[in-house]
Amino acid sequence: MNMITPSNINLSKDKNILTIRFQATYYSFSSEFLRVHSPSAEALGHSPGQETLQLNKEDVVINKIRPVGNYAIAIDYSDDHTTGIYSWSYLHYLALNQDKLWEKYSQKVINLEIDSSQ
Repeated sequence: MNMITPSNINLSKDKNILTIRFQATYYSFSSEFLRVHSPSAEALGHSPGQETLQLNKEDVVINKIRPVGNYAIAIDYSDDHTTGIYSWSYLHYLALNQDKLWEKYSQKVINLEIDSSQ
């Protein structure tokens, strides 16, 4: 299987939008979306079921993007989160499933707010 590699990665001047081009298509991600979907152990845990819902990341911006070999980027965020390594295949997965993933995340946040208000 060929790994899909981005041909362009661009961070907006305000550091809130990361745009990645895969083949001929551009995908834009908010810094909040990328932060709450960080592939780090802090967010995902070390095994299934250990995920930690990332809350209050609306104001987080991307401070720096670092290449990791020829297969990924690491993103440093303004909340001092620096351990997420985003492989090309993970970024492509996020690109293709962004709406569904955001809906799922938003629903978890709503459910948490409902639970904590009862």
